[in-house]
Amino acid sequence: MTTLPARPRVICHMGTSIDGRIVVQGWPEPVAATLRREYEAVHACFDADGWICGRVTMEAFAGGTRTAAEVARERHGPAREDFVASGAFESFAFAIDPRGRLRWGSNDIDGDHVVAVLCEQVSDDYLASLRDRGVSYLLAGAPEIDLPLALAKIGARFGVRTLMLEGGGGINGSMLRAGLVDEVSLLVAPVADGRVGTPALFDMEVGSAAPRGLVLDAVERRDGGLVWLRYRSETHAA
Repeated sequence: MTTLPARPRVICHMGTSIDGRIVVQGWPEPVAATLRREYEAVHACFDADGWICGRVTMEAFAGGTRTAAEVARERHGPAREDFVASGAFESFAFAIDPRGRLRWGSNDIDGDHVVAVLCEQVSDDYLASLRDRGVSYLLAGAPEIDLPLALAKIGARFGVRTLMLEGGGGINGSMLRAGLVDEVSLLVAPVADGRVGTPALFDMEVGSAAPRGLVLDAVERRDGGLVWLRYRSETHAA
């Protein structure tokens, strides 16, 4: 069995209200606009090789979603190979999409090459459609995504060494629970959200959550009253 190299360093980069909510719709527009601007500026300073999100976040970037009937055409058989599209790519957008629900119309998001991270039972037809559109894909786990394997493949297949985790609370929580978050970069906006049920920075199912200690690295005041907090995982503290 081929040994994969070490996984990339994972930085969870997010913007939240002071009570940890991540949905900006309904916030005062000047605050939301400042957060969006500062978020992109901070993202750029990490000089990462790519970013990763879950399916729900990526729906806004894909061309659409597949029907339930299309998704149900799962395959159970011999393992298949990952696919790396031809071309020279400098940065990547990784979409965690276990059952292949996203219908990609392009293999590019603002200059970042799209890579689908899928479970092994997705249909041959779906994989063929990704290849036709030049979308790369990685097969990692069944019936759920094997996150450590996916990250190891991201490093091995695409040479990614620094990866920004910028998803919703579900994928962020899954990565945290698996011990795969090395750093947290958090922009806290001067907003008290308070809406019950609004997604938070890290969301995990009841009974699966294991609180993780973090070590504060830096605090910086940014424009518009935002505060940038940087933490390291306790297991990756200097």
